[in-house]
Amino acid sequence: MTVIIGITGGIGSGKSTVCDVFKLMGVPVFEADSIAGKLINSSSEIRNELVKIFGKDIYNSNNFINREKLANLIFNNDELLEKANNVIHPAVRNEFMNWVKQQKTAYIIHEAAILFESGFYKMMDFTILVSAPEEMRIGRVIKRNNITREQILSRMSKQWPDSKKRKFATIELVNDNKNLLIPQIIEIDKKLKTNGKIW
Repeated sequence: MTVIIGITGGIGSGKSTVCDVFKLMGVPVFEADSIAGKLINSSSEIRNELVKIFGKDIYNSNNFINREKLANLIFNNDELLEKANNVIHPAVRNEFMNWVKQQKTAYIIHEAAILFESGFYKMMDFTILVSAPEEMRIGRVIKRNNITREQILSRMSKQWPDSKKRKFATIELVNDNKNLLIPQIIEIDKKLKTNGKIW
């Protein structure tokens, strides 16, 4: 039976980098945030529900979501964020379950920014938290996304802090440029392929 690993980490932690390494090792990775982004544009059911919540102009004339407008609305309103998540998360969960059935490897990975906050972690056999010091994370995101420190801190405030995520994580991968990342990943891969466990 295929083991399901959930991977998460705050903005700038390097969870995507960790998943890229696993991909290079031949491990299938389900990118929940990317899938959610595609479903928002491709699913008429999701589109209709989001229009009911946010109004018609949440989508552009070509039926693509106005990402900037959506982000501005939900990042500053917890109630709207929850409503949007209640529309999108069930669809992502269905996509994931269908995807799982098609996989044949010893283990697979589900990557999500809000793995614990959304409750998705309950569907995982094990979970990995990718962490890094806050100032390092901020520096990475400023360099990568060309956004302000204030915008990053605002986004961080909407995610659980690592101290809370640690309570739900099976193990933690530290991505602080001191602890070498690839050996940590290789060790996890070895254990999963040997005995189906992450420790």
